[in-house]
Parts: sequence; structure tokens; C-alpha cells
Amino acid sequence: MKVLYFHQHFSTPQGSTGTRSYEMARRLIARGHHVTMVCGSGFMAVTGLECEPRNGLRRGRVDGIDVIEICLPYSNYDSLGKRALIFIKFALKSISVAWREDYDVLYATSTPLTAGIPGILMRILKPGKKFIFEVRDLWPELPRAMGVVTNPFVLGGLWALEQFSYAAMNAGVALSPGIREGMRKGGGAGKTVAMIPNGCDLDLFRPGTLYGAEGEVQLPSIPETGLRCIFTGAHGIANGLDAVLDSARILKEKKRSDIHLLFIGDGKLKPHLKQRAAEEGLGNCLFLDPIPKTMLARFLQRVDVGMMILDNVPAFYYGTSPNKFFDYISCGLPVLNNYPGWLAGLITEHRCGIAVPPENPTAFADALISLADKPEMRWQMGQNSRKLAEHEFSRDQLADQLVSFLERPMVGAGFQGVRLSEVKDN
Repeated sequence: MKVLYFHQHFSTPQGSTGTRSYEMARRLIARGHHVTMVCGSGFMAVTGLECEPRNGLRRGRVDGIDVIEICLPYSNYDSLGKRALIFIKFALKSISVAWREDYDVLYATSTPLTAGIPGILMRILKPGKKFIFEVRDLWPELPRAMGVVTNPFVLGGLWALEQFSYAAMNAGVALSPGIREGMRKGGGAGKTVAMIPNGCDLDLFRPGTLYGAEGEVQLPSIPETGLRCIFTGAHGIANGLDAVLDSARILKEKKRSDIHLLFIGDGKLKPHLKQRAAEEGLGNCLFLDPIPKTMLARFLQRVDVGMMILDNVPAFYYGTSPNKFFDYISCGLPVLNNYPGWLAGLITEHRCGIAVPPENPTAFADALISLADKPEMRWQMGQNSRKLAEHEFSRDQLADQLVSFLERPMVGAGFQGVRLSEVKDN
């Protein structure tokens, strides 16, 4: 089977962002399939290609993946308008790639929502080919709920594109329960949608100490004692990191200088967060630069708690599947979560951390104090985290589900998909 895989933000583990598409592509190849990955020049992403561009494209083989990089630099620091323009340009260039390439299955993953445009058109121009649409965030529900996009005409256009994508797809893949329900409504009614969340790279992210190896790259300096709590990932509006600084102020007032809050990553609001911490004298907050995922795996072995933070937007509760959660539990870290939803339910059910109410910095600070003062409880939560990672979210297990799902459309004359009873319903 030849898979033409579109992911604008694709990255190898050498980048500082998620690697789901890389890992899934490698496992498709291991099962004997051919994968061509079409991507952009993403923010904190590393495609693995170093050749000079020709006609705005780079092409080469990276770990067995045939990678086509459309040279459109993208950054979270760009304005909303500039980012939207890059998304549209990428979609338009992707159409020409999809028309030229030979494939059996076109697999497109959002965000952005414009990732579905090549699949929609190829369903018309190449009706015998299959289109599988993977959704990582619900659009336009999330930007509308956050107030990022308010123009009714833009929202209407996004809604129409969403419905066209669901109507054109042969089947879909959702990364969370809420995303799956959203896909199965409207344009996706009657379509098979598998819920395959982000997974745990158990060999890369693991508990223990792996330091002192020859050629070890120097990791960022962090406090050697006290409770070290980490947030990894984007520092944007959706992440609501001001809430953590509110808790940091409470910890300062309580004179809990033994609790350190570490932020590793980048994003549009990072300068604001650093300035606020400096102005308020929050010495318990430390902001670090992004590091490659391979280094991040080692870095997480040096901390004690993983922080899951999002702004209090109900659409987030069941509509996200953050990479950081799966990295934390892979490393056996207890997770402190500040918003309700399916991940908060997992944390509570499996006793692998603490879930506190949203917009309650006092409860968040009290949870941090509890984790600092009860090392036995923290240790047991960490053990439970790793067990959850191994038993429910192994990347190999989830990748096998995805590969099997993609192989099904090639059986028989029509697409039968998988029964919903066969799909994990976390």
C-alpha cells in the first residue's frame, strides 16, 4: 500500500515538537508499506532534510520515509493572518503534490484544518483513491471558544471546510473522545471514525537515570533539590500558563521556595510570561529554551512532576490529546492537571496524579505542596503513570491499530472500516 501522508508540522525526534506522524510512518513502513510524507518548514520542527530546495521543495529519504518538504517557514510568533496565509499556501501546493504522486491512501492530519483540502479535491479528481482524515483539534470549535477567531464569515468558512472534509473522507481518525463525537456529527454522519489518541514512546521516554554516556549533550541547568515541576510545549493563549504563575505567587507567599516551576518550550506568550515572573519576583519560575525530543526524554528524568495546563475552555475538556501528557506518564511522572475532561478522568481513575478545578490557583498550589510533602504518594503515582503508559498507550500498540485501520480500506471493492467495538474508547 502506498500512503501519501500530509502533516504540515511533521518532525523527527531531532525537533522540539510532537513526532506522532514520524512514528506512525515508520511503523507503516515496518509493515511493508510505502510512505511519502508531505510537510512544511514548521516551528521547532526538524524534517531531517538538508538538501537545497528546488522549486520551493526539498525531497529525500529520512529513516525510510520519503519526505517532501514544502518550504514555507511557519512560527507561532507570526500573526494570525500570516499563519492563515501559510496554511492556505501549503494546502494549494499540496494539491499539486497529490495530483502528481501515485498513492492508494491519502492520509491528512490536522491542524490546520486546511490539511483536508487536498483530500477533498482528490476524491473528485482521483475517485478510486481513499481519503482518511485525522483530526487533532476540533476546528472551528476551539478558536471560536477561545475568541481567537470572531469574524462570522471566517467562522462560517471554517465550518464549511470542516463539513466538506468529513463528507469527503472515507473514514476518520480522532485523537480524543470529543473529537470523535464532533467528527461523527454533520458531515461525518455514518462514517467510521477510530479513536486513536497520542501514544507513549516507551523506549525513548522512560523512568530512571541515563546520564554520563559518552557524547552526552549538555542539558539545561535546573535546581538539584526540592520539587521540580515541568511544563513542556507551546506557550500560547490556549495553554493558559498565567494560571501557573498565579499559583507561583501563592507559593511565594507561603514561603515554599522548595517548589520549582519549570517551563520548557516556546510560543507567542513566552516573553509576557517571563516579564510577569520578573516583575512579580517569582524566582520559583524558570523558563528554558526548547530542546530536541531526544534530549527532552532525558531531561524529564531529572524532574518530579509533569504539569498539564490548558485555558479553561470547555471545548478542551474532551477535544485535545496533548503530547506532553503521554511523555509525562512514559517517564513515570505524577501529573498535575488543571482542567476537567477525559485526561482528568484517566488521572483520577488510575491514581497517577492530581486533577484540580480550573481557575483555582490556590487548589493548584495546595496540590503542589501535597506532592512536595508526600514523597511516598508521589512515588506511587509515578509507578501508576508508567503502568498506564505501558498497558493503555504504548505507541506500538496504537500504531498497530492505525496500520490495521489503514489496511482495511484496501480489502474488497468498498471501504468497510472497523467496527466501533474494535476501537479503544478511552
